[in-house]
Amino acid sequence: MRDIHERPQTRQGMWRAVFTSAAFAAALLALGGPLAAQDASDIAEGARIFHQKGNCQSCHGWAGDGRKMDSQMPDGANLRETRLDRAALIMTIKCGIPGTGMPPFDRLAYSDGRCYGLKQADLNRSGKRMSDPPATLQNREIEFLADFMFAKVVGKGPMDHKKCIEFWGSESETCSEFPK
Repeated sequence: MRDIHERPQTRQGMWRAVFTSAAFAAALLALGGPLAAQDASDIAEGARIFHQKGNCQSCHGWAGDGRKMDSQMPDGANLRETRLDRAALIMTIKCGIPGTGMPPFDRLAYSDGRCYGLKQADLNRSGKRMSDPPATLQNREIEFLADFMFAKVVGKGPMDHKKCIEFWGSESETCSEFPK
């Protein structure tokens, strides 16, 4: 068996390697994988959903760092340190986390077993009540939210002045809490 890093011996082998690589890259793009370019307008729409429609900031903080905005809301996770990949993040947004304050944003989340294989009756039997979300989100809105989170929040480390300006797009009064 040949090592995958070994140079193709024939012109046909070389073209097969090129086409295989191109097909793999195209598949990643189609699936929204790491090679997919994030459109600035999609990220902006995700930010709007995070801060307004989904009101994620009320539990997770404006920067997604777990410093919540509303003391009446549940404590949200520090999303800047989460280890969730895109698929797991999307599932968490759609389905929430039973038994915690994280609500499901998919309108049909526990109607048909799409979330963790559970239905509302299963949650009722287990006593794991789900919080109501401030709004339900469509699949494309959840995708925009994930685009925003991976561009500006997930894996970005603790907030500082420079990151704050990048996060808001310009100098903001909010950024004054971080030393320059």
